[in-house]
Amino acid sequence: MQKKKLIWQLPFLILLIVGTVLIIRQQQSMPYHTDRGPIFGTFYTITYQADKDYHQEIREALMQVDSALSMFNEQSIISHINRENGGKANQMFMEVFYKAMEVSQETDGAFDITVAPLVNAWGFGFKNGEMPTPQQVDSIRQFIGWKKVSAKGNTITKSDRRVMLDCSAIAKGYGVDVVARLLKEKEVTNYMVEIGGEIITSGISPRRLPWRIAVIKPTDDTLSVSHEQQTVLNVTDKAMATSGNYRRFYYKGGKRYAHTIDPKTGYPVQHNILSATVLARDCATADAYATSFMVLGLEGAKRILERHPELMAYLIYSDKDNNLAVWYSPSMKDKIEQ
Repeated sequence: MQKKKLIWQLPFLILLIVGTVLIIRQQQSMPYHTDRGPIFGTFYTITYQADKDYHQEIREALMQVDSALSMFNEQSIISHINRENGGKANQMFMEVFYKAMEVSQETDGAFDITVAPLVNAWGFGFKNGEMPTPQQVDSIRQFIGWKKVSAKGNTITKSDRRVMLDCSAIAKGYGVDVVARLLKEKEVTNYMVEIGGEIITSGISPRRLPWRIAVIKPTDDTLSVSHEQQTVLNVTDKAMATSGNYRRFYYKGGKRYAHTIDPKTGYPVQHNILSATVLARDCATADAYATSFMVLGLEGAKRILERHPELMAYLIYSDKDNNLAVWYSPSMKDKIEQ
């Protein structure tokens, strides 16, 4: 009886094996496509395995994000809201707005999408000029604060017309998520989406290996020519974002001014943290927390990570002897490959 049962099962086992081999062969022969271009004032690179080129769909998705969140686009929703005292927004804008508010709440305002006027005043935004005086900083701080903007339905309201929203510390990450969502809808399982250094991956790379992404050593590099690796991380099926003060800074009067502005003080941060790399389930979250950690500093970042075990961080800082030092989440240990 047992023998007859095995005989009946044999054809099904053979079909299963043959089907598995055919699927593997099809996946191995399916090409990887690479899509590149400008977006959000930076560039994107998207690599994915598919039997079809999705360039047009990817570009359309990115332009939808641009039309909602780009301050480089005068016709975008965020540009309109900044010119007025608020206004109507679409689903994309609201997704990012609520994520920004969530991270602001969790970081006690270290992440703040209203900080743009201070960034501009210090010469790191859209306007460059003389260094602001303490009086000017105090004046600008009157209309800085994430609680000065609110939403009801799909309508954004500002408590002061001078409040300016800037989602640049989360928009790239969100754009990465939007493209990843599109590729999933197309049933693409192997891909890497990167916009301005913010990344999400799935499956395997064209080398049939896990996706490995380098963390760059934070050395003074305003021209972005240094690419010396600090470490390499396995980020398969994860989102990764890095924020740092080593490429956007200037010296004046012998003092170094970094581009990360503390929304509470109105001044560039003076912490010893040089670079914050965050791994999360989605890239918008990783992007926002990487910026937050640069504002909070090493100890502040550790406190946030204790409350959020779903996040992983790799933090590079300057120790008491001014040497590069590293701290990373215990859960990050298995991700470090070099």
